[in-house]
Amino acid sequence: MPSLNTVRDALLTVSNDVFHYEAFKKSDKYIVWAEDREGSSIGADNKKIHQSIQGTIDYFTMEEKDPNISKIQNALNDYQISFYLNSVQYEDETRYIHFEWVFEVTNYG
Repeated sequence: MPSLNTVRDALLTVSNDVFHYEAFKKSDKYIVWAEDREGSSIGADNKKIHQSIQGTIDYFTMEEKDPNISKIQNALNDYQISFYLNSVQYEDETRYIHFEWVFEVTNYG
């Protein structure tokens, strides 16, 4: 099952500019990912027996039709990480196009 480390590893196949929680020394294109909340869980015998973690992947680019969009989604599929595209926004102040995906993985590993 994919874990949080798997998310990082998948994103590193797209770019070396991958950051956890916050971007430092960012380039004109960069990825920030973070775990945000509990996803699905299963309880049995008065205890939690399975838990997944949801998080977000944010990609910032100034290039319209950036090929990394497909590369990110392909990498997530290749690493068997569940995801959906949550939003695409244009940020007036920074002039970045901001893509946001929500992912879900198991918390094991």
